[in-house]
Amino acid sequence: MRSHDVPETGPMTGVSTSVTRVGAPAPTRAEHGAVTRTERVARTRTGHPARTRRRTSGLLLALPLTLCLTALTGAGAAPAAGPGGGDPARELARVDQPLRSTAPDAPFDGDLRAFGRMVGAADVVGAGEATHGSAEFVTTKHRLFRYLVEHQNFRSFAFEIQWSAGLRLDRWVRTGDGDLATIMDEEFQNGGALWNTEEMADLFRWMRAWNKEHRDQLRVAGNDAAFAGPELFDRVTAYVARNYPALLPAVKQKYAASRPTAGMDETMTSRFAMPLAERQQLRDDVQSVLTLLERQRPGPDRRAHALVIQHARAIAQVGTLFGYDMVGDAPGAMRYRDEVMAANTVWWQRHTGTRVFLSAHNTHVAGESNVPDYYPTTQGEVLRKELGKRYVNLGFTFGQGGFNAVDPEDPKKVYRPVELGPAAPDSSEHTLERVAKGDYYLDTRTAPRAARSWLTTARPVRSIGASWPAAEYESTRLARNYDIVVHLHRVTTTTPR
Repeated sequence: MRSHDVPETGPMTGVSTSVTRVGAPAPTRAEHGAVTRTERVARTRTGHPARTRRRTSGLLLALPLTLCLTALTGAGAAPAAGPGGGDPARELARVDQPLRSTAPDAPFDGDLRAFGRMVGAADVVGAGEATHGSAEFVTTKHRLFRYLVEHQNFRSFAFEIQWSAGLRLDRWVRTGDGDLATIMDEEFQNGGALWNTEEMADLFRWMRAWNKEHRDQLRVAGNDAAFAGPELFDRVTAYVARNYPALLPAVKQKYAASRPTAGMDETMTSRFAMPLAERQQLRDDVQSVLTLLERQRPGPDRRAHALVIQHARAIAQVGTLFGYDMVGDAPGAMRYRDEVMAANTVWWQRHTGTRVFLSAHNTHVAGESNVPDYYPTTQGEVLRKELGKRYVNLGFTFGQGGFNAVDPEDPKKVYRPVELGPAAPDSSEHTLERVAKGDYYLDTRTAPRAARSWLTTARPVRSIGASWPAAEYESTRLARNYDIVVHLHRVTTTTPR
């Protein structure tokens, strides 16, 4: 995003201190006094043992692939009945709202008015998905986003891809600069290849078409920290050359080893092949640039300065994530990644002044972690603490169907279709399948008392990430995780580009 793209919408006081320290060494109280809430959760934690050797060895192969959390544990059964033996499906049927279509261009026909009321005045809506490779999760989110754009003034789409990819996509949807297919091929690699689909391309094309007809532009943001593209480094060094030329040699020297000179896949593979000590030296170098720039007096364009600081922060976030011991401290890396995604989302929302539709896996947008020993903090938890009721989230469930995933034992990491039959009898999906004949959604916050008791009890819920085979279910309290649940009876695989 260029500094002149969005007019200043309000004072930025407090934003730089509450959400911008992720990616930089945390200040001590002696240095800066009491820290804000998001600073406290953004600091690096250590000392959590890896949960399984299979999981942590995968981290060494492909960071975004394995950090797109797959289900880690099986879930114990819980009774399906509500208090007094009542049928929770009958209680939920009292409040379900029909979802008449999962097609992104389907007319609204009044079926999403209730969804708009559930969103209310939220600044950020986190929309999950039970798998990363099912078409209907993507197309339904496209439709929900389109509704919020047309009826509730949402203007940003953020998702779990690297910050530098978001910049290229944002420029394309606003100006048409570049080629969408090329951008997706170059930026959606490694674990991000799951998003290189026709369904995602259709979303970006719709955003581009909207922007051609409207002055109030739609925006794209990437909030993840798996990779920092060369454009990001070049933007920072160009700004330093114009405004702080005396610092340029030091900045170039610190960035030299981290700036990619090859594609994303090759860069990430070579980075993980480095000894941990070398990765941590790269981390220290890029963090030192962020610290150096944060100490400089902003020029006359404070907005441009804030944007460049965020670019430098995104580079430092990637360096910090790669600096984790993925075998000895996988939980620390998981925590840090979700804190980064939350911080970048809040920064974008405040910098642009737009309402944000945030797309990620169910586990990232959820209000609590289902496996806290391995995955200590979710992005949704951090957003809820930072935004309160201005964060609303929704999770997807499904009865049966297909998704694309990669076999973690396959050295080529090729995504292949997987088909699942009906959900297990003790699962939440088994009950949700009986609520209505068609697809539907419901608000867990306003469900009848008997239904809410069922919704707040932990039961197996499907949670499938980028890899398969893997554990299919996690023990999940639906009402603790999601404000809104969207249930689709059948899903199909995404269409790779």
